[in-house]
Amino acid sequence: MPVIVVANPKGGVGKSTLSTNLAGWFAAAGHPVMLGDVDRQQSTRTWLSLRPPNLPAIQGWDVDQDDVVRPPKGTTHVVLDTPAGLHGKRLDAVMKLADKVLVPLQPSLFDIHATHAFVRELQAHRRGGKVKIGLIGNRTREGTISADQLHKFLETLDVPLVAFLRDTQNYVHLAARGLTLWDVAPGRVQRDVEQWVSLTDWIETE
Repeated sequence: MPVIVVANPKGGVGKSTLSTNLAGWFAAAGHPVMLGDVDRQQSTRTWLSLRPPNLPAIQGWDVDQDDVVRPPKGTTHVVLDTPAGLHGKRLDAVMKLADKVLVPLQPSLFDIHATHAFVRELQAHRRGGKVKIGLIGNRTREGTISADQLHKFLETLDVPLVAFLRDTQNYVHLAARGLTLWDVAPGRVQRDVEQWVSLTDWIETE
């Protein structure tokens, strides 16, 4: 069962947006997928509660009477969103579950420096190199100084750039209704779906 973790200890970099749309892509492909939040508050449940029932199903954690959380029976794919401040033992626990880790960051000086340290920490925690790590340039505008800085930063890390996702209100409007790129007419989000091709290709590679 592939487990994709979306992580960055810095808040506001688009982890939840990436997580929900990744789960939506799995669901649209017919996979029984679970979207979970490593935070005990289970904030992804709010987004799931907005999702129309006629769309491809995305499940949340099953929580039993002892507050133990686990994927629902029949789940074949798991996407885990993570809270800000993910470090230490909590990061260790997540890395034991992960097959792949996606690290979204925005092209700002603060994101770049925080993410550099986090990627080094991820590399130290992954199980003998078995966990694949990829970077997502989020809310980027090509041709800007900040995008150029991000490109230069990525060259200093031995981690692939999986995709650049543009700054658009499409994600905001869709999230407000429990939707993803894969739940609306392709023509409405064609440019965004095209940017996801390299990301989904990376997810599908062994």
